[in-house]
Amino acid sequence: QVQLQESGPGLVKPSQTLSLTCTVSGGSITTNPYYWTWIRQSPGKELEWMGAIGSSGIIYYSPSLRSRTSISRDTSKNQFTLQLESVTPEDTAVYYCAYTRGAATTVYWGQGTQVTVSS
Repeated sequence: QVQLQESGPGLVKPSQTLSLTCTVSGGSITTNPYYWTWIRQSPGKELEWMGAIGSSGIIYYSPSLRSRTSISRDTSKNQFTLQLESVTPEDTAVYYCAYTRGAATTVYWGQGTQVTVSS
């Protein structure tokens, strides 16, 4: 069974870069056809899809966050990462890594990690 675990700082200062890592166990991030995804939920708001990296390495970004977001992977560590630049308090959210399989709509979630942007 594939499991996901997010890690990273819980507090980031405004204008800095938020960096999170998702460690995958129980399966390889290069196995087709998976999409390894970042999703967040800010207080009082709906879930927001941020982007994903496919098992082939192709990366997809949310148009609204594209200019500030970078997703990458380290296949040797079976991890994928999120970087969000120039954060503001509006980027305060619970950040989730997740995955989907091919065209299926079921999302498999990590437990999520709270990130607060504050000085």
